[in-house]
Amino acid sequence: MKILQKLILPLLLLLIIFIIYKFYFAKTGLGSFDDFDPNNNAVKEIRVHLLVDRGIEQQGGAATFYVADKNGKEVLVNGEVSLPTGFEKADIIILMGHLSGSNFHVHEVLLD
Repeated sequence: MKILQKLILPLLLLLIIFIIYKFYFAKTGLGSFDDFDPNNNAVKEIRVHLLVDRGIEQQGGAATFYVADKNGKEVLVNGEVSLPTGFEKADIIILMGHLSGSNFHVHEVLLD
């Protein structure tokens, strides 16, 4: 019985740590553009699906491409950014930027 009492507190502590990690730190799903305020220029991170079939254009330092969020909302992404190597083959990418009207202005592109 004393062994059981000594195990309850550590097990509860491990359970709490696991729950915090699972819901706060582990970002496994796609993000939503609905979480962004189009009137706010704060740079935020979002994970999205790259739509390669819609085309990827890179002229000078500007890049333009389309992405889809978890709700299937397709958004045009543009900005003065260099695309990482292997970008065209990526399925999920991470964008750092903000909504600008109906477009997403990107400051940084990362591969997932």
